[in-house]
Amino acid sequence: MEHISKSQIKLVRSLQQKKFRDQLGLFIAEGDKCIQELRKNFELVLLVNPDNATPTEIQQMSALRTPQGSIAVFKKEPSHHSKFITQNSLTLALDGIQDPGNLGTIIRTADWFGVRDIVCSLDTADCYNPKVVQATMGALARVRVHYTNLPQWLSTLNAPIYGTLLDGKNMYDVLKQVTENREQPTESCIVHCQPSIIIMGNEGNGISKEVREYITHPIRIPSYPSEAETSESLNVAIATAIVLAEFRRLEAK
Repeated sequence: MEHISKSQIKLVRSLQQKKFRDQLGLFIAEGDKCIQELRKNFELVLLVNPDNATPTEIQQMSALRTPQGSIAVFKKEPSHHSKFITQNSLTLALDGIQDPGNLGTIIRTADWFGVRDIVCSLDTADCYNPKVVQATMGALARVRVHYTNLPQWLSTLNAPIYGTLLDGKNMYDVLKQVTENREQPTESCIVHCQPSIIIMGNEGNGISKEVREYITHPIRIPSYPSEAETSESLNVAIATAIVLAEFRRLEAK
């Protein structure tokens, strides 16, 4: 295998910045497991490992504090059309998620629960950020991530829209009612009857005012016991996992 060139090293390092990822249509991934998963659905452009680079060179190119030994450059997935919601699908919407680790974990969680589309506000972290890619552990190969004007997109939908809010209704009570209405489809029958949207908000500020206007079913994850003093809120990635798990549990009934 031909030794990596200085220009290739420069290319890999440049892809740690969003502007170059956007300009070149490329992104990087690190670690054998993550790389192998991504190769299933992304075109490999360059593979760097101990066979064609020294440990020092790999260190220079790595976006991680502890390099994983292998780095790959992939072509970004082509942009998807905004009309992707299908019958009985569950779609996740993210409003201003800033932390790359949270976004990566949410994508990985969505993959686990069979959510194939995530719609992000324009101020949500870049899904091709190396830290996000690393946190997904390859789930980016199966979960399509879209970026759009979220309020505008929501305004075009004719579907139940859940939003996680601190002043929302108890999620389990809401979904219990939904399950009870399942045999008699009405406007309140949101699981099983039609596509549904779940919105998760910014780590510090929650769902924005502009997006809140489109929520048809405000929900919250209740603490336990309800009267006990506890943390103000849950980490958004953990909250996403809890909500998706409950939706899928109901669908399995």
